[in-house]
Amino acid sequence: MSELITAELVDLDLSAETKDAAARSLAERMVTSGRVTDLEGFLADIAAREAQMPTGLDGGIGIPHCRSEHVTEPTLAFGRSASGIDFGAPDGPADLIFLIAAPAGGDADHLSILSTLARHLMDETFTGALRSATEPARTAALIRGDEPAAVPEPDAAPEPEAATGQEAATEPAAEPGPERDAGPAQATTDAAPTTPAAAEAPTGRTPAETATKAAAEGPAVGAPSEAATEAATDTTPDATPTPAAPFRIVAITSCPTGIAHTYMAAESLEKAGQAAGVEVFVETQGSAGFKRLDPQLVADADGVIFAHDVEVREKERFAGKPTVDVGVKAGINRPAELIAEVRQKAAHGEAGAPARAAAPMDKGADAGDGFATRLRKWLMTGVSYMVPFVAAGGLLIALAFAIGGYTINKAPSVAEHFIWTESASWAALLFQIGGVAFGFLVPVLAGFIAYGMADRPGLVPGFVGGAIALTINAGFLGGLIAGLIAGAVVMAIQRVRIPPVLRGIMPVVVIPLISSAIVGFLMFLVIGKPIAALQKGLTDWLSGLTGANAIILGVILGLMMCFDLGGPLNKVAYAFAVGGLANPNEGSLKVMAAVMAAGMVPPLAMALATTVRSRLFTKAERENGKAAWVLGASFITEGAIPFAAADPLRVIPSAMAGGAVTGALSMAFGCTLRAPHGGIFVVPLIGQPLLYLLAIAAGTAVSTALVILLKGLRKPSPTHPAPSPADDEAEVTVAA
Repeated sequence: MSELITAELVDLDLSAETKDAAARSLAERMVTSGRVTDLEGFLADIAAREAQMPTGLDGGIGIPHCRSEHVTEPTLAFGRSASGIDFGAPDGPADLIFLIAAPAGGDADHLSILSTLARHLMDETFTGALRSATEPARTAALIRGDEPAAVPEPDAAPEPEAATGQEAATEPAAEPGPERDAGPAQATTDAAPTTPAAAEAPTGRTPAETATKAAAEGPAVGAPSEAATEAATDTTPDATPTPAAPFRIVAITSCPTGIAHTYMAAESLEKAGQAAGVEVFVETQGSAGFKRLDPQLVADADGVIFAHDVEVREKERFAGKPTVDVGVKAGINRPAELIAEVRQKAAHGEAGAPARAAAPMDKGADAGDGFATRLRKWLMTGVSYMVPFVAAGGLLIALAFAIGGYTINKAPSVAEHFIWTESASWAALLFQIGGVAFGFLVPVLAGFIAYGMADRPGLVPGFVGGAIALTINAGFLGGLIAGLIAGAVVMAIQRVRIPPVLRGIMPVVVIPLISSAIVGFLMFLVIGKPIAALQKGLTDWLSGLTGANAIILGVILGLMMCFDLGGPLNKVAYAFAVGGLANPNEGSLKVMAAVMAAGMVPPLAMALATTVRSRLFTKAERENGKAAWVLGASFITEGAIPFAAADPLRVIPSAMAGGAVTGALSMAFGCTLRAPHGGIFVVPLIGQPLLYLLAIAAGTAVSTALVILLKGLRKPSPTHPAPSPADDEAEVTVAA
């Protein structure tokens, strides 16, 4: 296995002025060294990760990183910028840039080494040595851990924290002192405990040796850190006495990639805890998996800190304890504040609400998201769980119509009348099974909206509210409102301070009982009838759609389906169409047809474009284009995402234009669809099938022409000249 970083992957005079240019410059070195197979695809993955959360850190550090299928082995490239590059850090530009690349299935050993590097970035002696290094080979050795981080040379400006000289007299020069270990948020802390703060420094191991130990034991801190262990066992006469019962905090850190921020937050919290005289035990839920904190340690903890940007796994373990819940960068930048906050909550006797894991649509969410963003995520949680029920039920119903005709809905119950040799009986069976599955549409939508807001306690009142919405004919809108009400009621109940003796029965008895009663009362007697009237008005409006109004709606739905290719707007348009199928009429069936047709256009257009003008696309994109034929034909809009991620300014507008054309034509032709999914495989069930295919073909042609035109107009960069015909068989990289 190759070394993580070599001299060829080090640029001590990085001239890039933007973070995108810096990532490209360092990524090109990875391509040259054979570590990355597709430059543009890899850069698209980096950009996608950067879009989730800025990767700049206090102290002049930028750590763009991602896991990518275009990476052959875990790799790290380093660049040093004289002018600084903005990576979104609160304290300004970064001069030390680490580009971390991990394969999609990166092995645990190398990920542990990457996590150890992340921890060392909190050591100012390490970063100071990088700033003073003059040779790429020595820099690479320093990052690998083959060479210790010595204090800066005499002519270099001394670090402010080293002014006291206390550590210089008591510690070897190659080891960081406690003050320097305090992390960015603790750099000015005057307390200098005699026990080491960093898990790596006191043992005298190099970063590579520490990484080997981390790989063997697992990257998570499932037991007390070495610093905490040494602090507890240090019995030398000079050691500061440890309080008999120190305040104890357990923490979880995690980030979307699980490579850098996860471990840097852990290191920062541990150091801040040591400086404050608090025991902090961290469970890092990173890419290499995680080792659970000892249950007894959790039970004895006085408080909990969640510093995370993805779902905390097994969050229920920490229920009922004073809790601070923040994004992972807060754990890096202000650990002392978090520790003080959780101590304050414990002093006031504040107990945390029953644990609520993040819903699937909340993964990667920023803890600072506003209400509108959280509302969208709650609604999308309900839609994401609803879609499988809709797809299964709708396709079964569509197959039933295909086999038995549209009168099959009047067939008697198959439980009472079923003839094995008659196709009509089999069609009736499919229809009735599909009808049962489709009947869960509104309750599942409401139940999982509430789940997205309040986790498991929200399921019961959510499902009850959704069922009531069906009972009073409030339909799809009733389900939306019922889910939001159920989640809000449960969240309000969870904020009530409950005696410890009653906490065990809260999620099982008290919350379901009270919340279901409140939601039922509101749905039956207060808001149910107005919502039902609004639902009826919407249904009547859809039924009466004709002419220009229908075409305009088709354009809007087509634009929504193609704007984010499976994202929130796409899901809103799809949910609107599916909601109409609960009480189908001519208008709602037209909407469903237009939505599915428009959603098929982006992947089909990208597939056609890679076939017609393959020279405009990279080798990886041409391969993706082959798969996009099938994905587009199956109504999987996400098949166009790889193209949009690599070149959003050209691909997305082209896709939207084609989607708008297809949506408008589908509505103008009066095409109808009873199945919520299936693509070309349910064309026989579509009203006006030939015109429907014509609408899809027209939109695909428009998108294909536009994307080819826009890509053909772009100017090649000096380092990436325009491809020639001879390059068509090679992997061609075209600059964006």
